[in-house]
Amino acid sequence: MTEPVLEVADLRKTYGDLLAVDGVSFSVWPGGSLAIVGESGSGKTTVAKMIVGLERPTAGTIRACGRDRSSPARSTGERRRRGREVQIVFQDPYTSLDPRQTVERALDEVLRLHHGWDREQRRRRVLELGELVGLDARQIRALPRSLSGGQRQRVAIARALAAEPKVLILDESVASLDVSIQAQVLNLLADIRDETDISYVVISHDLAVVRQLTEETVVMWHGRIVERGPTPRVLDRPGHDYTKRLRASVPRPGWKPKRRNTAVSGARGE
Repeated sequence: MTEPVLEVADLRKTYGDLLAVDGVSFSVWPGGSLAIVGESGSGKTTVAKMIVGLERPTAGTIRACGRDRSSPARSTGERRRRGREVQIVFQDPYTSLDPRQTVERALDEVLRLHHGWDREQRRRRVLELGELVGLDARQIRALPRSLSGGQRQRVAIARALAAEPKVLILDESVASLDVSIQAQVLNLLADIRDETDISYVVISHDLAVVRQLTEETVVMWHGRIVERGPTPRVLDRPGHDYTKRLRASVPRPGWKPKRRNTAVSGARGE
């Protein structure tokens, strides 16, 4: 492709008098990876929801794979086509899966809706997807309640990949996992990108995640992009005061929380 796989231009979203997103623009190229960084309330998740169609922009344009998706899809066929362009993996693996569906059924359903393959083709692809995300045959046949948090998030990733999207949005997708499981999932995502040439948009406040998964970063503050550039430059040599504060808020090795001197406080209160 000679054009961005995802292009957002002058995106704006209001909720009554609240301006949640204000003039956001960025592009993602095939095989590229972009982080959208900011604290809670910065507007980054709202941007993600507009890209996948869960929220409608107040103004601006969104294009994926060369096609406009700024307005709601007008047919089932268009919705499915958009699903083959962009998919999203949410933060919470405990609520993003149907507890009544086995992993196999959940993946098979996506394959049937998006590709129309016969049963044997779908069965083979389910096993391939399981292998891609590190799930064995027993886990593929299991219900979500039988799986750990990390395994459930692997299922969510496999389900998103089943549609064979060009862009995968990862919305705080490892934030709810233990640190050791986070590392496993991040390594998995890096390997998948190397193998499939998929593009990532990483929504996160965790700068370590951003550093590992992305090449470009935009920083959002109060709905606007205040800084952008190559991830190493933005994280190591930030130019905007807000980015500097974000970087300074990351605990350093050996950091310990300040402890309140309760004896002194108590004496003062007597």
